Amino acid sequence: MKHLFLVVALPLLVSGCAASLPAVIASTDHPDSVTDIRPVRYQNPVGAYTHRTPVDPKPWRDLNDAQAPKGGA
Repeated sequence: MKHLFLVVALPLLVSGCAASLPAVIASTDHPDSVTDIRPVRYQNPVGAYTHRTPVDPKPWRDLNDAQAPKGGA
């Protein structure tokens, strides 16, 4: 059990001694800068709604025969 604890704890302790991350430098040529963002337009969530009524199913045998590969075997 002690060996398992050392295998887990040793990398955590050693990573604490690692060098710190570099300082973050602000850049104006970053692709996600505020100047590249277009304003969002309002879109009605139900604007393209069309009412559809249920219909009876079509005969499936004719549809299957129409989509079946032509020719033998």
